[in-house]
Amino acid sequence: MTSEPGSFARRTITDGKPRNIEAALRDNAYPPEIVAALHALRRELATEPIRPPDPTAPGADFWRAQWAQYRGRTWLEVPWYFAEAYFYRRLLEAVGYFRPGPWQGHDPFAAQKERMLEEGIGPFAEALAALAGQDDEEVAAALIRGCLWGNRADLSNWGMALGGDSPGQALLIDHTPRLVALLRGGCPVVDVVGDNAGLELLFDLALADFLLGRGWAQWITLHLKADPFFVSDALPRDVHRTLKRLSAGKDPLLPTLAARLQRALDEGRLVLSAHPFWNSCLTFYDMPSDVRTALERADLVLLKGDANYRRLLGDRHWPPTTRLEDAAGHFPRPFAVLRTLKAELIVGLEPGQAEALSAEDPEWLVNGQRGIIQVVL
Repeated sequence: MTSEPGSFARRTITDGKPRNIEAALRDNAYPPEIVAALHALRRELATEPIRPPDPTAPGADFWRAQWAQYRGRTWLEVPWYFAEAYFYRRLLEAVGYFRPGPWQGHDPFAAQKERMLEEGIGPFAEALAALAGQDDEEVAAALIRGCLWGNRADLSNWGMALGGDSPGQALLIDHTPRLVALLRGGCPVVDVVGDNAGLELLFDLALADFLLGRGWAQWITLHLKADPFFVSDALPRDVHRTLKRLSAGKDPLLPTLAARLQRALDEGRLVLSAHPFWNSCLTFYDMPSDVRTALERADLVLLKGDANYRRLLGDRHWPPTTRLEDAAGHFPRPFAVLRTLKAELIVGLEPGQAEALSAEDPEWLVNGQRGIIQVVL
């Protein structure tokens, strides 16, 4: 709940979301009416009851039904995931994303994503070059870890969750060998529920290329956001922008990779999917039937990032020793979680482990310095 005193959840509303508004104002030459709408949203976050959605925007009935559950409450009196998802919906309404006109369909976070891509392309090329000559298992493990740690470049709470002086990166749960063996054994259909653009998306695409190229997978679906969300979340257009940037790369590894990925897209072996559910405030407990049916076709689902982990657990305070198999038994297929910790919830730890981590680093759950790679069959 955003009402929890001193919680990271509360801080994302009081500090993080106003920063997101400031960034959108800085990076876009919005006209006065949009600037005024964004300032109004910021005032609402601070002191006012949550206002209803725009009745003329797509999906208005869904969002009004969700808002109606919390009518009369402020942003600091509601479930955290609802608050975050609804904030991005309201921000898109404020910037004219859904209205006919010059700003319709314009991603307010595009400039930030572009900077992420430019900052990530060099380290990504170096990482690919370092994999030359390694065997398949080593390459797969390295790409999986790249998909995990690339998630640290999450802009939704940049400077809050990722700016601390915490210890070096550490995997609290590491099922990498199990995941590599599972993939190598043959998973013809793999679904990837994506998260961030930039470096993380580069590694997601590299892993998809590797799995298809080795024949470990025959078809891969990358589930992306339909509309801008959590600042840096990837849309289908971000994939195409990333391929274009790879095609222009000076290192010959990059345009070659882009060509293979484009061919996989053209042949239907790599599919980009963007269902409204991924932008909704619903957790995976309330997954709509068409999304569930789509995932049920997969031999393995890779769940990327912190927000998908929160949705998997219903964004609830489970005891940290709870088995993930018990908390997420509702999920329709075998899955693997690749998550850097940026929210105050976790399961699957050993007795006493959470207490020891809290003593070592009070911000261990939210500063992005620790991760998990966990397989549930």
